[in-house]
Amino acid sequence: MIQYLKHNQINFEKWDKCIDGAINGIIYPYSFFLNQVSPGWDALIYEDYEAVMPLPVKKKMGISYLIQPPFIQQLGVFSEMPVADSFLKSFIDAIPSKFKYTNINLNTFNRLNNSRYKKQITYELDLMMPYEQILEGYSSQTIRNLKKAIKEKVYIYKSNEPDIIIETFRKYKGKEIKHWRDQQYITLKHLIYSGIYRGDTEVYNAYDGNNNFCAGVVFFTSHYKSILIFSGSTPEARSNGAMTAIIDKYLKDHNGEHLTLDFEGSSEKNLARFYAGFGSKECVFLQLEINNFPAFIKPIINLYFWLKKLKP
Repeated sequence: MIQYLKHNQINFEKWDKCIDGAINGIIYPYSFFLNQVSPGWDALIYEDYEAVMPLPVKKKMGISYLIQPPFIQQLGVFSEMPVADSFLKSFIDAIPSKFKYTNINLNTFNRLNNSRYKKQITYELDLMMPYEQILEGYSSQTIRNLKKAIKEKVYIYKSNEPDIIIETFRKYKGKEIKHWRDQQYITLKHLIYSGIYRGDTEVYNAYDGNNNFCAGVVFFTSHYKSILIFSGSTPEARSNGAMTAIIDKYLKDHNGEHLTLDFEGSSEKNLARFYAGFGSKECVFLQLEINNFPAFIKPIINLYFWLKKLKP
């Protein structure tokens, strides 16, 4: 039996234990992660937390809806047993109708043969191979970027201070993300520091030959999967290969491990090409969209969320 629980009804100890044992577990659905990026989230629970589905709740003008939280690429159903199509559908059908609009991503293990769900792409790379074999999968452009980094004397080191990455992102890339305010950056900072405290997070920074910061990447790891959660770079990083050098260093540090690196995909062609340049492969996950508004209002609602680009 699947039941709907409000946030204050959830047993977080049982919840996290379910995620611990989930065969498709990842970092995103842990309560510490959800509590920060989607405060007040609700949930669907199967039996005694044998399978769970987080519901990232938002409310505007008295209307409750479910929307993909910032800093989370995939959610959906997490279970200690394989998630069959019929089982997944039963969760989707159990989403309360009080949520007038739903737009959330499922995870790569939640599969449905249904054309109504939009396919999204992420890029993954198996790190169990020795580095030399991983290197063989690099594109010619990736190799050129590595040579640039060597020529420009870019060096990489691990850090426990992500602030400079966030500040750099905000200064350069943040201008393009109009809906991010102070709160989003504060949440991101707290999220990364909590991951560092838990031992789930690694931060890699790149500096040029003059000791100037030029790029940084944050990786979260859980269930043998490392996720490139966040990165920031200066304009100089584009010419000195710093981002390529960081990822190459991460692959050197973790090659041969039972680990998959998830680049978190991208709808930007250039960024997708950059990730694929390391030999990563496309993986599909589904975007679930449900509109429970009356028929005559649905087009307006769809247009609203499209214009807002699913604003968090």
